[in-house]
Amino acid sequence: MKTWRFKPQAIGVALLVSAGFLIGPAYAGDADTKCGLETLKGQYLGSATGTVFPPAFGVTSPAVSNGAAYIIFNGDGTGTDFVTFTVNGKNQNVKSPASETYTLDPDCTGTRTLASGLQYDIYVAFDGSEFNTISTTPGFAVSTTYKRTGTDQ
Repeated sequence: MKTWRFKPQAIGVALLVSAGFLIGPAYAGDADTKCGLETLKGQYLGSATGTVFPPAFGVTSPAVSNGAAYIIFNGDGTGTDFVTFTVNGKNQNVKSPASETYTLDPDCTGTRTLASGLQYDIYVAFDGSEFNTISTTPGFAVSTTYKRTGTDQ
């Protein structure tokens, strides 16, 4: 008759597996913290340098773009942009302030659509403290990080 002996390695593996169930998710996508429209609320400040390709913005050859902006998000899928945008150093005199809309999924990804028609994918910190954007508008290559500078409006 065989005698059962517990090996230390087996006990260690069993403890690790049990701890995994008690501790919770292994990666951010499973976290209990989720995003919603209210995650973006307050004033966010950002700046970016990018490239514009023909025929976007009326350019005939690739051009350097720069922007500085702040956005006030209302926490309901709407916001207001205050922006200066240049192409090859020339102010494009974009309408400012201008309205925008955004979506935000529980995994903290979403979209921004500006009144001008520019579109971006967004990636938001769970606490709403900052977010990254990347343009999905043809001919406009730019990404930006925005950081919350205040919550009062």
